[in-house]
Amino acid sequence: MGKHIVAQRRGHGSLVYRSPSHRHTRILKHPADGEYKVTDLVQAPGRNAPLIVSESETGKKNTQLAFNGAYVGQVYSVGKTSTPASGDTSFLGNVPDGSLVFNIESMPGDGGKFCRTAGASALVVSHGTSVTLKLPSGKTKQFNPSCKATVGLVAGSGARDIPILKAGRHIHYLQSKAKRPYTVRGVAMNAVNHPHGGGNHQHVGRPSTVGRGTPPGRKVGRLSPQRRKN
Repeated sequence: MGKHIVAQRRGHGSLVYRSPSHRHTRILKHPADGEYKVTDLVQAPGRNAPLIVSESETGKKNTQLAFNGAYVGQVYSVGKTSTPASGDTSFLGNVPDGSLVFNIESMPGDGGKFCRTAGASALVVSHGTSVTLKLPSGKTKQFNPSCKATVGLVAGSGARDIPILKAGRHIHYLQSKAKRPYTVRGVAMNAVNHPHGGGNHQHVGRPSTVGRGTPPGRKVGRLSPQRRKN
């Protein structure tokens, strides 16, 4: 009887393949409207981007993604800003064309879903009934003008420039993010570990394409092409 392949074991959500929640600070969302003052810059274990701890006019503390150039004592605003500066959070409808934004909401009020990694940003292309943004992948996407976003780009863009040098350091670097530091080919495994494993030499041994209704234990390789749409 064969074993579960790694992709299935990750899908079960066991502790081995789960990101350690106790190492993450908190859910990062856009704060309430108002003015905030940066009181501290901290590092989150599960992120490659730093965080800023800010305090509102009423004394309430808040933590969010740090923008490039943030410093202790800086004041930024959140809410309806006609001409938002770097670090300000405003509605996409108020952000002028050609601006860079990050932590973009997919729908108004969800707190931010897009462009949250270190050095990431999206470009505001045009305004209309919806706001067109060019994402880091190069894809353009339409957003509701009432969605909030922070002007600028996420701090920590040089995090990946630091050489890793050792395999063990690479494992620890990705451990808090529950990412695999290496990938083993299916044909290099034994037959009990993967449907492509086994044999006297490394070969798939069967068609590498599988149907979309294939059982989970056999659904490896390339998915069959999508059905043609009329």
